[in-house]
Amino acid sequence: MEDLTEKEQIEEMRAWWSEYGNYVIGGIVVGIALMVGLGQYRSNTASTQVEASVLYETLFEAVADGDTDDAEAAASELYADYDSTNYPSQARLAMARLYMDKGRDKDAADSLRALVDAEPGTELGLIARLRLTKVLLYQDKPQEVIDLLSNRDDSAFTPRYSEMIADAYVMLGQYSDARDAYLVAMADSASMPTVDRALVQMKFDDLPEIDMANDSAEDPVERSTDESSADEEAATDGGEASE
Repeated sequence: MEDLTEKEQIEEMRAWWSEYGNYVIGGIVVGIALMVGLGQYRSNTASTQVEASVLYETLFEAVADGDTDDAEAAASELYADYDSTNYPSQARLAMARLYMDKGRDKDAADSLRALVDAEPGTELGLIARLRLTKVLLYQDKPQEVIDLLSNRDDSAFTPRYSEMIADAYVMLGQYSDARDAYLVAMADSASMPTVDRALVQMKFDDLPEIDMANDSAEDPVERSTDESSADEEAATDGGEASE
């Protein structure tokens, strides 16, 4: 087949463009729109991050100054308008600290619970869970601590959680369970410890003797049997003495 002449090639290109040109132009327009939209999205995201950062800085300074009103105003704005950033979570931690400094432990607990619920599996959420347990112990709510931390597979936080669980068991008078939990805490890596091993050891050493606890929980049937045997022996000895 002979090659097409230049004129035929031009006519063929015109025919192709006439049939598909609108699709090509449409694709170019869509591509440009996507690029413009992506650029605007990135610009808006960067702008949002900057605004949230400035607002968090305001909150941080208010917390440092102990200014609850200004801190709460900045925190409320972060919660409402910048939840797509990580600053609201940071703000909840900061507000919990401020509330504890002001003796508002209930507000501190509420702030930490909100963070735990919002980020259950993140490192920030795990830190919030740990701090919440300290507030709960301060509020004399040891059972809530146990419910909050038990049966969790957070290996990096296990030693810290175990120490808090042990403290809660001590408050409940469950010293055997406390002993076991302190042992788990002290099994923390010696090269990169996450707990104060000396402090945990001191708590462990201060526990009442476990044997004493076991003795107090002795089976009443066995105790009754032992007492009966002792009475019989005493009666026998008395009879022999009278003879």
